[in-house]
Amino acid sequence: MNWSNFKKYIQPIVSNKFFIATLIFIIYITAFDQNSLIDRYQLSKRIKQLENQKEHYIKEIDQNNRKMEELQSSDDNLEKFAREEYLMKKKDEVIFVVEEE
Repeated sequence: MNWSNFKKYIQPIVSNKFFIATLIFIIYITAFDQNSLIDRYQLSKRIKQLENQKEHYIKEIDQNNRKMEELQSSDDNLEKFAREEYLMKKKDEVIFVVEEE
């Protein structure tokens, strides 16, 4: 098929007013509309990121709730936590902090 035959078939389609209107509509919806396809894609990507963050924070909340229940269950656990995390001590104790490199 040479160029003249190709042009003969394509030119009536391209010059059709419905084709032009449809093409303009597709370009408008894709790029310029308030709810364009580009914006929808970016928003769906952001929603996925936020859902992943939500799952992460839900897991973190569950872990913290389990830790809190463990700490409130006995005074020994609470004392151990206070000594390890906040370097608390009794009156006659000396604490040596060893940092690993």
